[in-house]
Amino acid sequence: MDPFGIRALEQTRRHVLSARPDAPVVPEHRPDGPPLADLRVSVAALLRYLADRVEPERDIETRPL
Repeated sequence: MDPFGIRALEQTRRHVLSARPDAPVVPEHRPDGPPLADLRVSVAALLRYLADRVEPERDIETRPL
């Protein structure tokens, strides 16, 4: 069976059952995000820093037209 189909069935069941009078009041715990999200941001910042060290921005003088 298709894994997306299984997930869709589960999500539909949760949605339908949430409308019941005895539905749980406390929402389920959801993870904050992918475990590597902080690592991606750190690596991106490091690469940006290294790129600025290798080739710093140049002051561009504008010429009158």
